[in-house]
Amino acid sequence: MTILGTVVTVVSGYIALRNVNFAEVWDTLRSSDYWWLLPAFAAMALAIFVRALRWRYLFVRERRPGLWPLSEALLIGHFFNTVLPARAGDLARVAAINLRSGTSRAEALATVVVERVFDVLALLLLLFLALPWLPEVTWVRTAAIAAVILGIAFGACVVVLTLYGERPLHFLLKPLGRLPFLSERRLEHAAADLATGLMGLRRAHLGGTSFVLTVVSWLLFSLSFWLVTLCFDFGLPPGAGLLVVIATGFSLILPTAPAGLGVFEAATVVALAAYDVPKSEALSYALVLHALNIVPFLVAGGLVLNVHGVRAGRRVGPEAREL
Repeated sequence: MTILGTVVTVVSGYIALRNVNFAEVWDTLRSSDYWWLLPAFAAMALAIFVRALRWRYLFVRERRPGLWPLSEALLIGHFFNTVLPARAGDLARVAAINLRSGTSRAEALATVVVERVFDVLALLLLLFLALPWLPEVTWVRTAAIAAVILGIAFGACVVVLTLYGERPLHFLLKPLGRLPFLSERRLEHAAADLATGLMGLRRAHLGGTSFVLTVVSWLLFSLSFWLVTLCFDFGLPPGAGLLVVIATGFSLILPTAPAGLGVFEAATVVALAAYDVPKSEALSYALVLHALNIVPFLVAGGLVLNVHGVRAGRRVGPEAREL
């Protein structure tokens, strides 16, 4: 983990644990009604399915992988995001879809970048639309500034790619030509694949569909997060789930420890403070919510990786026997 990631994790852990009564945390955890985790898990699973569908629509039709391989790659990505720092799982799912469907790594990586942009834009949109129904949020001004900056950058990228196509990407990749293992031809192919993967920024029907699915996925996560509050009988409105999703979503943009440990808890505690939830109870909720966002991906991702290993063994086995 990077030095910055370590600092972010330590500071976030301090924010989450400062002035917490651990006896109250334990009492809250012990007295909660965990049956609500079942519908919360169902809503989260549906959100993941929508995200796989969202990823599929970022590829141009003639090069679009199947939904099942994309779902497997997405689960592998979540698995490695859980066990590795700095969202390394995004690179893992790029490699997974390349192995599973032969999709260009550069093209897949470009679609992941578009996803991240859409994620932040969708969270900002939901925050501003929900403001009339949310309690006072002290970081709205910061979010507004981020929205303006991101909106300008997003618009500039769309204009540049529309006017100049692959040429800006060729210019950005040109310094890599000094590396001995990267020929000019490979860089040209990479630039073309990157441009294809960024079609979601240039074609309205791809970008529009993917952005709508992004918003739907965040709303499903919000429903899941709110259902977890019912385990603790906080008496919070559904908007609380949305606020927690927005806070944790923004926080995980930072470099963090595996699974966003500490950062996720701190963001959740800060979000629930707007609803006057006591810190010890908020931390109890954060721990259960984080477990719900970790354990299923460890299990599902591990199963998919095992299946991939079996498939690879079957392909290699006959060749090894011939040798």
